[in-house]
Amino acid sequence: QVQLVESGGGLVQDGGSLRLSCAASGRAYSLDAMGWFRPAPGTEREFVSLIKWRSGVPLYADSVKDRFTISRDDAKSTVYLELNSLDPRDTAVYYCGASRYYSGTEYTHYEFWGQGTQVTVSS
Repeated sequence: QVQLVESGGGLVQDGGSLRLSCAASGRAYSLDAMGWFRPAPGTEREFVSLIKWRSGVPLYADSVKDRFTISRDDAKSTVYLELNSLDPRDTAVYYCGASRYYSGTEYTHYEFWGQGTQVTVSS
């Protein structure tokens, strides 16, 4: 099993920045990918970004590309998401997910989830 704990959410103004963290414990070495998702109309969790654990290759949704940056710290089994140029439309609870066998954008294939961290962007 893998446990995920997110942190770093908060309230920022339009155009501001935040850094989210997701620390994995347990059998983190077995992971294939870790990603970030948020609720959106029509879906329980919309893909935001992911990083393939072994290769470090990142992937971004079009809506956040060039604004958000995902990275990982192997030694700490932690994934970070830098959120820049935030817009009120980015307001959401951001969830960290992890998978041992999948490295794509469909949230239903992620096995482990954190509790979520709230990001609020004021206009």
